[in-house]
Amino acid sequence: MNQSIRRFLLPALLLPLAGGASAPAAPERADDDAEKAVRKVLSDQQDAWNKGDLEGFMAGYWSSDDLSFFSGPDATRGWKATLERYRKRYQGDGKEMGKLTFSEIDVTVLGPDAVLVRGHWKVKMSKDEPSGLFTLVFKRFTDGWRIIHDHTSR
Repeated sequence: MNQSIRRFLLPALLLPLAGGASAPAAPERADDDAEKAVRKVLSDQQDAWNKGDLEGFMAGYWSSDDLSFFSGPDATRGWKATLERYRKRYQGDGKEMGKLTFSEIDVTVLGPDAVLVRGHWKVKMSKDEPSGLFTLVFKRFTDGWRIIHDHTSR
């Protein structure tokens, strides 16, 4: 190996082993920022749901025909179709939205523009209390983080 390259590479390779080096700080901060932003989307969704604002709840989803929503045996594609599914299930005749709570939320940052979220959901209604698990894939867009895939079980 060339002597000048060796003089540059050896200190660069050993620097992270030195006691004062803190190279991972920037990625960790970015991960913290992503987690906070995604948790805010979920909090906003919960608040909108509990106000009966289904379109506000849907603001957390990617407004695209490529959005995917899987629940039980059903696969729904697209933002509009997902909104209609929610309307039929929770705002149709004789239906109610109830009070939504998310819990046990686990956020895993997969990269600068991708986050995986797992957790529990529960909707307390006057006569029923459906609950289950969810797995969400979030993607960062220029206007913020949005759910691009939702797999919910009851």
